[in-house]
Amino acid sequence: MSHEGAEAPVPEAPVSPIASRFRGFMPVIVDVETGGFNCATDALLEIAAVFVRFNAAGDLEPSGNHRYIVKPFEGSRLDPASLQVTGIDPFHPLRPAIDEGDALRSLFQEVRKEMKPTGCTRAVLVGHNSFFDLQFLNAAVERTGIKRNPFHPFSSFDTATLAGVAFGQTVLSRAVTAAGFEWQDENAHSALYDAEMTARLFCTVVNRFRAVYDGR
Repeated sequence: MSHEGAEAPVPEAPVSPIASRFRGFMPVIVDVETGGFNCATDALLEIAAVFVRFNAAGDLEPSGNHRYIVKPFEGSRLDPASLQVTGIDPFHPLRPAIDEGDALRSLFQEVRKEMKPTGCTRAVLVGHNSFFDLQFLNAAVERTGIKRNPFHPFSSFDTATLAGVAFGQTVLSRAVTAAGFEWQDENAHSALYDAEMTARLFCTVVNRFRAVYDGR
């Protein structure tokens, strides 16, 4: 049988390490600061995200971050107790806040840009008590009518659970310390600081289990 003119098979594109490691998901570490605990009624005030990549040695490490200061949405609730914990003054004249829709669109654009070369099909939120961050993210997406949300709507990676398994600690400050990093109380409850420390914690746990994964 002649094979003249037959097209050569197209080689499959190599799977990136991060897509291979997390079953096509790209982990993005996210932390939110809010005006309370109810995602339907309480304001989203800050959101930060940290990306992670595998380095040449095969270890996962933080690779970049984004932070957005957010205006309370119209009619939102601001619990004084929550504001006292975070130290946020939502209406401070020097606070460079933007609408939550603009913040999410900017964040999602950065996530898609980071995700494109990896071959991942979806971003997955990584957070400390991740359900809290994910439900506030989803509520803001619904309020603003954003159609293209790169994050999986219900799956997440919870570092409180991972740290409980790896270090016997579930409080973020204690887990970070147990992982070998310094925790600074004065910087806590900033979305960017908490996201950066959560990212370090997540990378440490993933790298600790590398031998188990590689030998499966």
